[in-house]
Amino acid sequence: MKSYSESYAAAGVDITAGYRAVELMKQHIAKTMVGGKTTDIGGFGGLFELDMTGLERPVLVSGTDGVGTKLKLAFLSDKHNTVGIDCVAMCVNDIICCGAKPLFFLDYIACGKNVPEKIADIVSGIAEGCVQSGCALIGGETAEMPGFYPIDEYDLAGFSVGVVDKSKVLDNSTIEEGDVIIGIPSSGVHSNGFSLVRKVFDIENADIKSPCEELGGKSILETLLTPTKIYVKPMLALFEKVTVKAVSHITGGGFYENIPRSLPDGFGAKIDRSAVKVLPIFDLIAKTGNISERDMFNTFNMGVGMSLVVSKAEADEALKSLKESGEDAYIIGEIVKSEDKVTIC
Repeated sequence: MKSYSESYAAAGVDITAGYRAVELMKQHIAKTMVGGKTTDIGGFGGLFELDMTGLERPVLVSGTDGVGTKLKLAFLSDKHNTVGIDCVAMCVNDIICCGAKPLFFLDYIACGKNVPEKIADIVSGIAEGCVQSGCALIGGETAEMPGFYPIDEYDLAGFSVGVVDKSKVLDNSTIEEGDVIIGIPSSGVHSNGFSLVRKVFDIENADIKSPCEELGGKSILETLLTPTKIYVKPMLALFEKVTVKAVSHITGGGFYENIPRSLPDGFGAKIDRSAVKVLPIFDLIAKTGNISERDMFNTFNMGVGMSLVVSKAEADEALKSLKESGEDAYIIGEIVKSEDKVTIC
């Protein structure tokens, strides 16, 4: 007998839509299958068999995050197949900061109404994010919550678990004065600061769908929806070639909040402002919102999605490795002895 409840449906929850959504998303989930996943989607828990090869003292590293109010732009554009990439990126990019390789990901989607095709679109983006980061999508949850969320809106969050051998956990105690700070370009605003972005552009009322000359002909909406870049594979390749002392994922809080999280006491980051390749979208945000440069660097990534610290002797090799992985990385500053954690000058 097929599961169905008329009373539950009358209350606004269609459980058959959930079954349909699961069937539609399976084709996307299949793309993420990597060694270790041992269960199919739809069970009560996602199983993953850990390959211990090369791991003497395995340490699990976890990260969790959501997409935030960037989802408002997905609603506005009715484009739902990229925000899943953002969700995965926000988690796995944090994990890589410890030197860990992401293993698997689980998502949580809460919505006002379960439209199977929309849910499958969201999951297609999550699956793409997992493919980009080399991890498996082993499960998730879709919660239909009428009366709590508007009928055409949803929230999206998730978490990932990775692993690293204890001997290879990044050790910032080795940081010294004169070490080099390398920046890896972002793909845009990523998934942070959108409460300010939405206010600046008045997205509910202003025309943000027309081509914008300052953005090379792209619309503001299209530019803002650009998915967060996933740095996992280039960073894993880099770890094999040089000793990376620290990594910072530049998210909400920008340079001033995130770079200090990877630095030991007594050391600060001296950033060369003229070296930072600021993306046009940030110039437009600052101009439109009349936002000071200090506030911009304390809110957004400004075109640098990730920074890392290496010795001066290994800087060239690090840049070479990142470029071989397709990343146009460049030096943005140096480590100094200072109680000021970040100085931009």
